[in-house]
Amino acid sequence: MTTLDDRGAGFERKFALDQETAFKVQGRRDRLAGEWAGGLLGLSGPALDDYVRSVIRADLSQVGDDDVVRRLVADLAGKADEREIRSRLDAFHQQARAAVEAGA
Repeated sequence: MTTLDDRGAGFERKFALDQETAFKVQGRRDRLAGEWAGGLLGLSGPALDDYVRSVIRADLSQVGDDDVVRRLVADLAGKADEREIRSRLDAFHQQARAAVEAGA
């Protein structure tokens, strides 16, 4: 194998690792958002767990955050507006990234 092949394989491994990390961060962020929203809705126990899973699934329907934002805006009408939801998602994203990078 040549140095160029080694370098290409290294880039492929890095890309795969970056994609895996991004997926983990997004899933953790969505879990945090679901727990926050579920708390605002007064959910607990199995109902909260089901709600959190539904928020995570909502984010898998299209690329980007708009699908989960739409879901939370509809669910939290009168409790939180879109601006607050997006702000919370940003904060949860930072928190999730820190946790994933720390190996938690």
